[in-house]
Amino acid sequence: MKTTRISGLWPGLLSGAAAGAAGTSALNVITYLDIAVRGRPTSSTPERTVEAMARLFGLTVPGTGDILANRLLGLGALTGYAAGIGMGLILGLVWALGWRPGILLATLVATALALIGTNGPMTVLGVTDPRTWGLVGWISDVIPHFGYGVVTALVLHYLYPGNPGNPRIPSKPPSAGAREPEATESV
Repeated sequence: MKTTRISGLWPGLLSGAAAGAAGTSALNVITYLDIAVRGRPTSSTPERTVEAMARLFGLTVPGTGDILANRLLGLGALTGYAAGIGMGLILGLVWALGWRPGILLATLVATALALIGTNGPMTVLGVTDPRTWGLVGWISDVIPHFGYGVVTALVLHYLYPGNPGNPRIPSKPPSAGAREPEATESV
């Protein structure tokens, strides 16, 4: 039945969204830790990406001076959360469709998806050019995205119903008519 197939996607989508949100939080913590430790400035690429997207779609972000700068800052951060949660949704969808890799492969896929899903649009929009980054620039970009991948994969693995290693959520509902063992029965 079509409704059953679609309703079977919801656990994957919801688990993926939660995993993407957790991964995005990890990415932000690692990034801000790097800023605090090295004393480096924050990146302006999120705000410049918002400006480039607005130009592309013929839109204007209202305001001038500090008001405009604050709006761009807020919208830039929100696009980061949308990207992270959106990539988690994609991973959750493929999980719901039956692809369930081990944690290592899921980490690598989530990391690659995060790197391509964030840097790709910024490169296409002309906001950045990864070919010009030095070693420190690449390390500063890869490590937080790897953190995203690790946390997203772990949360999705342990949150998605039926994953091996998730003792709290059964992989399939008990069959109709099957009785639960009594508390005194051995399983």
